[in-house]
Amino acid sequence: MRYARLGRSGLEVSRLGLGMMSFGDRRRRAWHLDLEQAEPLVRQAVEAGVTLFDTADMYDGGASEEVTGALLARLFPHRDDYVLATKVYFPVRPGRANLGGLSRKHVLSAIDDSLRRLGVDHVDLYQIHRFDPATPVEETMAALDDVVRAGKARYLGASSMYAWQLAALQHAADRAGGARFVSMQNHYNLLYREEEREMLPYCRAEGTGVLPYSPLARGMLTGTRTRADRGRTTRGGADPLADSTYRDDDFDVVDAVVRVAAERGVPPAQVALSWLLSREAVTAPIVGVTRPAHLTDAVAALDLQLGEEEVRRLQAPYRPHPVLGHD
Repeated sequence: MRYARLGRSGLEVSRLGLGMMSFGDRRRRAWHLDLEQAEPLVRQAVEAGVTLFDTADMYDGGASEEVTGALLARLFPHRDDYVLATKVYFPVRPGRANLGGLSRKHVLSAIDDSLRRLGVDHVDLYQIHRFDPATPVEETMAALDDVVRAGKARYLGASSMYAWQLAALQHAADRAGGARFVSMQNHYNLLYREEEREMLPYCRAEGTGVLPYSPLARGMLTGTRTRADRGRTTRGGADPLADSTYRDDDFDVVDAVVRVAAERGVPPAQVALSWLLSREAVTAPIVGVTRPAHLTDAVAALDLQLGEEEVRRLQAPYRPHPVLGHD
């Protein structure tokens, strides 16, 4: 495993983060793994040197946080041995007002609920899951700064928004002398590169670490899906976002990944992750795993160095996409 500082912060993280969204209650989603099923995979990640674990309060109605907290307590002897990240914005349960967004009321309630489910007294990275246009940026940043000052979070992060929205939030923090975001968790992979237009240059300029989610494009970049079936796996068949995000011409990129992987004698997932790890400003892709081989490929990608010609071939088939995922 390799390690890096998260942006300009002093926080050190593994260059791969383990996404915990796959872990929860199988009664709600067939592709979820419960606590006992998830333990061997998380143990494998720990033994490989992964220290960054990413979840969110809304994943499976809070069940992901419960599984995450229980497993990390089992597998690490000390709380400071790992970096725990969670998110706030979306409602965790059905209801009426104040159950979502980034109002002061919701942020301060949500952090306490997350800490209870996780079984810890603080998280290392508290991330806003989306931008909230209904709440003044000053109110949001003041509430988040209070979370940090109370010792309930060590650092702040953001996820999935326009660059101007992140800039507005950072500016509000600077004006108030409060905590700023040290990271951006955005949708970025070989099939969706729109973040290269504004968000990644902004993060580079500001020293903000980038933690891309969906690094394998919901499994499209593993090379196991075809134009004919559009990836009808157990998860893919229950994942409408995959159909709305990726298109038939994205398989031109998939084909390029498969060809480069075949020439290298490695699985396509390793090639796709190697490309992402080489991108400037990317600190640690957040990988989701449901099988041991998924994690094996991710760790192996750290040692795979692509040549300039290979990178050119991987990038050449890309076609621009509408900006997605910010709502």
